[in-house]
Amino acid sequence: HGGATGIVEERMEAMMAMGKAVKSVTPMMRGEAAYDADALRGAARTFQAHSGTALTEQFPEGSGGAPSEAKDEVWQDWAGFSELAKQLETYARGLEIAAANGLGSRGSMGAGAMMGGSSMMGGGSMMGDAADMMSAEAIGAMPADAAFNMTTQVCSACHARFRAEDD
Repeated sequence: HGGATGIVEERMEAMMAMGKAVKSVTPMMRGEAAYDADALRGAARTFQAHSGTALTEQFPEGSGGAPSEAKDEVWQDWAGFSELAKQLETYARGLEIAAANGLGSRGSMGAGAMMGGSSMMGGGSMMGDAADMMSAEAIGAMPADAAFNMTTQVCSACHARFRAEDD
């Protein structure tokens, strides 16, 4: 973490935990590993533990700059950042519910979409418009892979807007 300490180190560790959760279930979502609803529920709980208020509290004013990878836009567009944190929490709750549904037809869920390659990333509801945000119950009614895709799209949208690219 480039010598990060304090709150910056804590949030980097939280982001790493979510990244590990994504990587642990992605092969399952792609049909490359046996489906395990309990493993998906565990990943969803990891997202929930590090989203919403738990996420925004890790970005106090003045905690940007190196070694942080957070862009100044986090604090310049706090409402947008907070909305994405809330959306992640809601979608992760839905993902936990959707784990019981199993995988849907993978014909519509390509590997690129699983890791943020979908056109949905560019705008609209994925960019934190509260009026367009789906409920946890609506996400929970989807096949697990669709719910996973929507949840990880929130991560991708937030990173695109608020995280500096690694060099």
